[in-house]
Amino acid sequence: MHSRAIQDYIKVIFKLEQGAAVSTSAIALRMGVSQASVTEMVKKLAQAGLVTHSRYQGVTLTGSGRSLALEMIRHHRLIELYLHKALGFSWDQVDAEAERLEHVISEEMEAAMAAWLNEPTEDPHGDPIPSKDGVISMIRFLPLTGMTPGQSVRIRRVSDSDPSLLRYLGERGLYPHVELDILSQEPFGGPLLVRVAGVEHALGVGVTDRVFVELVEAIC
Repeated sequence: MHSRAIQDYIKVIFKLEQGAAVSTSAIALRMGVSQASVTEMVKKLAQAGLVTHSRYQGVTLTGSGRSLALEMIRHHRLIELYLHKALGFSWDQVDAEAERLEHVISEEMEAAMAAWLNEPTEDPHGDPIPSKDGVISMIRFLPLTGMTPGQSVRIRRVSDSDPSLLRYLGERGLYPHVELDILSQEPFGGPLLVRVAGVEHALGVGVTDRVFVELVEAIC
């Protein structure tokens, strides 16, 4: 059983990798800790066989490290969905709760939640839930910012890092799998005007950068 700190580091490295080695400075920035703290932890991770590290080439997860990361992400996202569906937590509340609980649930509890939820593939924010055997969807959707007037899109994922953003989106009905029409774009980085269920909303770039969509069709 790895410590909570090790689990947190491994999960962050997985999210930063994106097909390439991760610098210790990037890890420090994401975790809000000093470079020295990251260097010390990376040594421990390497000794545990969870990462490989080269001073000039960065940090890369080993097979064991990747398996641990996917296990923790599965725990986290299953808990988020269970809290939302079974216990009525709002989607802006579940991330902080799951962050605490992901380290302590048993495999039996994980299996029971997954069964109750009918083996889900996405959490409340549209992020993919890894399967029990460590398979995860790696589809990357486009930010709403890149869409143009005349297009119809479907929301697939939203950033869950800011609860206030989630509350803002929820108040406007902007959830994963909701479709919206792009009506107009104000010049010089101005807001994007969209229509959702017949209601128009002007969304600034601080919102559209963190909403990810797939193209449905062109609208008239």
